[in-house]
Amino acid sequence: MNSRDNFPIILWFRKDLRLDDNLALACAAESLRPVVPVYILEPEDAGNGPLGAAQAWWLHHSLEALSASLAKIGSRLVLRRGPADAVLGDLVAETGASHVFWNRRYDPPGIAIDTPLKEELTRSGLTVRSFAGQLLHEPSRLKTGAGGPYRVYTPFWRALEASGEPVEPVPAPQRLVPPTDWPASERIDSWMLTPTRPDWAAAFSSVWTPGEAGAAERLERFIDRGLDSYKSKRDCPALPHTSGLSPHLALGEISPARVWHQTRGLTDAVAADDVIHFRKELAWRDFSYHLLFHFPDLARKNWNSKFDAFPWRHAPDDLKRWQRGQTGFPIVDAGMRELWQTGFMHNRVRMIVASFLIKDLLIDWREGERWFRDTLVDADPASNAASWQWVAGSGADAAPFFRIFNPITQGEKFDPDGDYVRRYVPELKDMPNKFIHKPFEAPLLVLKEAGVSLGQTYPLPIVDHGKARDAALAALQGLKAE
Repeated sequence: MNSRDNFPIILWFRKDLRLDDNLALACAAESLRPVVPVYILEPEDAGNGPLGAAQAWWLHHSLEALSASLAKIGSRLVLRRGPADAVLGDLVAETGASHVFWNRRYDPPGIAIDTPLKEELTRSGLTVRSFAGQLLHEPSRLKTGAGGPYRVYTPFWRALEASGEPVEPVPAPQRLVPPTDWPASERIDSWMLTPTRPDWAAAFSSVWTPGEAGAAERLERFIDRGLDSYKSKRDCPALPHTSGLSPHLALGEISPARVWHQTRGLTDAVAADDVIHFRKELAWRDFSYHLLFHFPDLARKNWNSKFDAFPWRHAPDDLKRWQRGQTGFPIVDAGMRELWQTGFMHNRVRMIVASFLIKDLLIDWREGERWFRDTLVDADPASNAASWQWVAGSGADAAPFFRIFNPITQGEKFDPDGDYVRRYVPELKDMPNKFIHKPFEAPLLVLKEAGVSLGQTYPLPIVDHGKARDAALAALQGLKAE
């Protein structure tokens, strides 16, 4: 055997923190070469701004879980921080590696790093291989009849369906060949990804189990208890009919192909409509990356340039009240407090709070996108940007701006018994259902019996929704007139 056949492979983990269905890992293992797994904490300017604080907490625990999983198959995870080109160059020199493997990423900053890096490493004599695995189908694969990208979800979904099943997931390797000498690794605690004083993430651990095992457990629980009636009940935030997989998907602790295939053959126990609808929601993630891949400014600029002239308000006090869940509208406040307490928010409630910020308060959608990026454990550059622009009416296949959610009727429709509001706005727990979503309309006697004093124990509404709606529509008319 040629001695070069024993030169190590550097396996660069990114947003694919799993052993199962990891093509780069599987191919490295099959080579029977020594493998050096590495995670690189890249500088903030190497991605879509700084890593959000909530997702940093998740990353810390996910890397610990990945390290433990690698140890079980005879390997370990090397942690380094710095620019990827410099770190990989150092590791090649330290290990004598001849190959570098990674799974592709599709966000514009990631592509801007990976493309020249692959060329540079190849010129220096290394074999560089990249693999698919973060999406059901790669964003360049699906094209319209005219050969361009899709801009509307429904035809995108039809094309995705017509393209066939996602590739069958590959199993986790049973063993990795270790290098003769391991390169030094940084201590994860030195990265200071988790908060200390105050430890605002203290409650996260009671809600979430970061890591591949936690992802598999959550998927199994959803299939057993939540997928049935998914289509009819997924919009009700008090009910357990959403998967909760988005944080695991965001850092690649489970592959979308694995999720897709796990729902195959369930139609005896679960209605076919529920499976199809869940898969459609999974495909929205692909659609968001399809948009971001083809339109790299999606997270920064209005898709529809007409909105560049929209008269957004500079209202830092209102923005702060929205962030803290102190708007005086219970469904909005419950959502914002759920986000702060758990790092997560139910999808229906995300739409409600986004509509409120944009259309009731007339605050630029980018303020909301930034806040979600910092506070969501499932922060995702594609889904976050596409979703905010969808609500704002400025994005691809967006809801029209004149579709303005009424926070009272939305609460009454999707949280009819007030269970969700009572969970996160406990000062309203004794309000009767009739007024749980509109305490400002309750008679004084009802408020007194519930122990609620508006403006003291719970805030008065910061806007009149009817007047705010009129102002938003007037601003839209002004935009159309220009």
